[in-house]
Amino acid sequence: MHATSYTILSVVIVSLLSLVGVVFVSLKKGTLNKLILFLVSLSAGSLFGGVFIHIIPEVVEKNGFSLSVSLSILGGIVLFFVIEKIIHWRHCHIPTTKDHPHHLAPMNLIGDGVHNFIDGLIIAASYLASVQLGIATTLAVILHEIPQEIGDFGVLLHAGLKKTKALFFNFISALTALLGAVIGLIIGSGSRNFAMLMLPFAAGGFLYIAGSDLIPELHKHCDAKDALSHFSALILGIALMLVLLFVR
Repeated sequence: MHATSYTILSVVIVSLLSLVGVVFVSLKKGTLNKLILFLVSLSAGSLFGGVFIHIIPEVVEKNGFSLSVSLSILGGIVLFFVIEKIIHWRHCHIPTTKDHPHHLAPMNLIGDGVHNFIDGLIIAASYLASVQLGIATTLAVILHEIPQEIGDFGVLLHAGLKKTKALFFNFISALTALLGAVIGLIIGSGSRNFAMLMLPFAAGGFLYIAGSDLIPELHKHCDAKDALSHFSALILGIALMLVLLFVR
């Protein structure tokens, strides 16, 4: 019951983040980009920290470290790569402009829906393993969702949708996380091994997102002041995951 309650509450919070774009879209382009890149750095740190401080230690503590764990992590990386290739789902957080185009709105919504569905599965599996891991995973997802949702909202506006329609469709896409969470809880209630099977895949997915989407985006901006800000945010994200070790 605790896992179910925590999972549903966490996923609802994550889904509501789809509305955050409207708060930031009115900012000047330069200010918005700097804010987003800071959040991207924070997100990358939290994802790396979540993997190496929480997810992998949890799996190893309960099942030991074996070849199957390594293969599952690699499987998560490959799975996210395949998803990205098939539906052109790309974690790009910079708002759309003529110099920085995105895919059309329908493709963006489909890709975001798949992404949110997987987030729901991962959050459910994490809470089934432990509340501490569930909180850490949820925080990592939240920090990643904020800059992504700002970017997604910008994509929909650029595609010609009015603000109300963009918010509505973005929220509907976000609700797939709830579907993923419910399915994860149902499968997990009938299988004690579900969480331990799902978590290494989640680790691989987080590593793929942080390593192939977030970090390369930061390397496009090499100003010394920006680099220091990005590095500080990256360390802060890792530090947040360390602090959560004391949450019981």
